[in-house]
Amino acid sequence: MALELLMATVAAAPVALPGCPEACGSVTVPYPFGFRQGCFHKGFNLTCDETGHPPKLFLHDDVEVDAISLVGGTVRVQSKIVNGEWDYRNVPHQALNPNRSVRSGKPYIGYDGSWSGGLTVSTEHNVFVAIGCNFIGYLAAGSDRGPVYVSACAALCDTGYPPPGDTSCSGVGCCRTTISQGLPAYGVQLKDLNQTEAAYAGKGKPVSSRLLSGAAFIVDREWFTGTNVGAMQNNTFGDFGSAYRSRRSSPKVTRVPTVLEWWLDVKNIDECQQPVYPCVHATCINMPGTYRCATKKRIISLPGLITIIAISAGFGLLFSLLGVAKITNKLKQRRAKKLRQRFFKKNHGLLLQQLISSNNDMAERTRIFSLEELEQATNKFDHNRILGGGGHGTVYKGILSDQRIVAIKKAKIIVQREIDQFINEVVILSQTNHRNVVKLLGCCLETEVPLLVYEFISNGALSFHLHGQSENPLSWKDRLRIALETARAIAYLHSAASISVYHRDIKCANILLTDTLTSKVSDFGASRSIAIDETGILTVVQGTYGYLDPEYYYTSRLTEKSDVYSFGVILAELLTRVTPVFSSHSSEGTSLASHFVSHIRNNQFSDILDAQIVEEGGAEDAEVVARLAEACLSLKGEERPTMRQVETVLEDVHNSTVNISSQITRVNRNAINDQPYKGNKGGEETRLYSLEKEFIESSEIPR
Repeated sequence: MALELLMATVAAAPVALPGCPEACGSVTVPYPFGFRQGCFHKGFNLTCDETGHPPKLFLHDDVEVDAISLVGGTVRVQSKIVNGEWDYRNVPHQALNPNRSVRSGKPYIGYDGSWSGGLTVSTEHNVFVAIGCNFIGYLAAGSDRGPVYVSACAALCDTGYPPPGDTSCSGVGCCRTTISQGLPAYGVQLKDLNQTEAAYAGKGKPVSSRLLSGAAFIVDREWFTGTNVGAMQNNTFGDFGSAYRSRRSSPKVTRVPTVLEWWLDVKNIDECQQPVYPCVHATCINMPGTYRCATKKRIISLPGLITIIAISAGFGLLFSLLGVAKITNKLKQRRAKKLRQRFFKKNHGLLLQQLISSNNDMAERTRIFSLEELEQATNKFDHNRILGGGGHGTVYKGILSDQRIVAIKKAKIIVQREIDQFINEVVILSQTNHRNVVKLLGCCLETEVPLLVYEFISNGALSFHLHGQSENPLSWKDRLRIALETARAIAYLHSAASISVYHRDIKCANILLTDTLTSKVSDFGASRSIAIDETGILTVVQGTYGYLDPEYYYTSRLTEKSDVYSFGVILAELLTRVTPVFSSHSSEGTSLASHFVSHIRNNQFSDILDAQIVEEGGAEDAEVVARLAEACLSLKGEERPTMRQVETVLEDVHNSTVNISSQITRVNRNAINDQPYKGNKGGEETRLYSLEKEFIESSEIPR
């Protein structure tokens, strides 16, 4: 574990001697390597050419260094090649004259004698490659008896040249093999299969007059894959095959990466024993290749020094990371706070605060929550807390700090229209107080899209009880009461609230039921508020297919009668338990509204009436409700009753105070002789109305 920590620390923070540069260009240069006097261990001196942009690091004048690894003990260099010939000035590609043996003794990387450090060509990281046609490439090492072959690779071509795009390098035009013995340098010999040898030595020309169509080289196995294989083939055959060259036009590759392994040969001169003492006011500590001046005398080895430096650097790095993490966390918190403040302002939070503070009733009903409160209530909006999703957001179950269970709605899509709809819902519900309208307990304006907090309605939507798999189907008595309560809520929105509200998305899915099956109208994201003296507004058509008022759809004029039409569809659903759009024999999608009206006018009501209503003895009352639904579903809005008149008829049916014929007559008469209901608005509400209107208008201004 200590060794792993040491290696990880050294890899993360390479160490150079004090006062020595740690890099040349983009290449990090750790000790024992260095390129300035006194910065490297003996024999590990490099050259940094700082005339270029960026500077480049060299093993000597011709071998460029790409990277040095302390952990892996490797140096990655760039070996220059020429298509068809070797560049003999670059090692590890030293060529051999087949008529002359490699001299005995230790060969060197680079020019003979120019490098005195410990380096070998890595057998683990490199492969020997031959590219060309009908020749064998030999990799040889020198000995007293002459060249000793350590690897060989044959590249064959049948007719012409290998097909373009073949990068397998499996012997056809290209061959690769492992290197069996790791040495500082190798000789390379090329021999064609006709036994005509072509050997190269020194910086001279080929011994043979025949130029082979090929090349051989040692290359990093991780680099020599895919597109790089293809590039090297193009590099070779582009020079020696005219027919092949005509099909290739890629740039030539002049260098390939080769991985060398290095080691530290600790043979050191003790500078501290020199006649001239190097440290004047400190203790001299001898190190391999150098020395260090310390205030306290101690003898330490290079591995021990590296271990101490590494551990110290590790602890320093750990404390630095902890400090950076703490600072980063504080910066994140500060940015998050500023972002919440910006969202609060953008979502008209200041104006809503003013509206709430100006109305005591609203202040008691509506609260502005912080984002932190709602994250705690929903366990950071855990997926398991999702109750369902509507057209305008996802609803989560939350538990507030006072143990109240609430429903929290969050937008699905962050677009400006969704934001405006959420703000619109805040405006409407904050001023609405009716037992059959879902209560808005508050909102959070600190997110990009406001979060709305409602009372928790536990029994689901009316659509589930009518069309779902409910084990206890609703009785006719419950259906009639739910219809009456829903009509009361919509009539209140149209004519009794401080500002008239058109819901615009009345449907069974937006009518929630409590444990006692009490109706609660919800989802006011698409609703529109209008002034008292207006009868309609032009707006973009919005609603749900099957419930949408045809007149509103074609004219874009929204009136209170649009909600009446949608409520007529709900009455038809309560009577038939058929979905608003259903499949029939005549077409794939049939509108319940048109289907229902057609049966009523053809005196076929009994054919579509839910059998459960007949069994419960409610057929007579159901006929009255059916005639009411027919009136609500009139194609012309002026022929439909108001929601106040619908409420009155349903109340009569519920209480069974009039006979069937008089109820039907009353429905038809009221639909024709309708007079808009105007609530009495006192002077006390003038200031409140002004603030509400200002808030509504501000939410509709494009941002």
